[in-house]
Amino acid sequence: MQQNVHFITFSTADLDVAREFYVAALGWMPLMDVPGEIIFFQIAPGVMLGLFEGGKFNEDLADGNDHSAVSGVTLSHNVGSPDEVRAVVGAMVAAGAAVLKAPQPGAFGGIFHSHVRDPNGIVWEVAHNPGWSIGEDGTVSFG
Repeated sequence: MQQNVHFITFSTADLDVAREFYVAALGWMPLMDVPGEIIFFQIAPGVMLGLFEGGKFNEDLADGNDHSAVSGVTLSHNVGSPDEVRAVVGAMVAAGAAVLKAPQPGAFGGIFHSHVRDPNGIVWEVAHNPGWSIGEDGTVSFG
């Protein structure tokens, strides 16, 4: 198996709330939006984020269990400075996110970061890490 991930999909309790948060408030552009079912966003070259309506998500897995809650996962958005961390967190809060950890120096790796939860429970880390960078092609360089 090649070391690739092309789709990251989250069960979403309220797809309309997700659309309001990501599209209307944060200005993200969906690549595909199927009302009542799923929204896809191109988040990096070759990588899609899907927000799948919870009932449809459960139906697709077809194991009889409820998988509508998101748990034990963070998505990270890296920015160029501590001030950008504060600005992005402020925009996310204004759009309806809840702050879990206010912007502050991190306990690991010399970062400055914050954690916020979107209205459907997805936890985002917004971080500045001066010890590594992300190239224009999306390649991460440590050190």
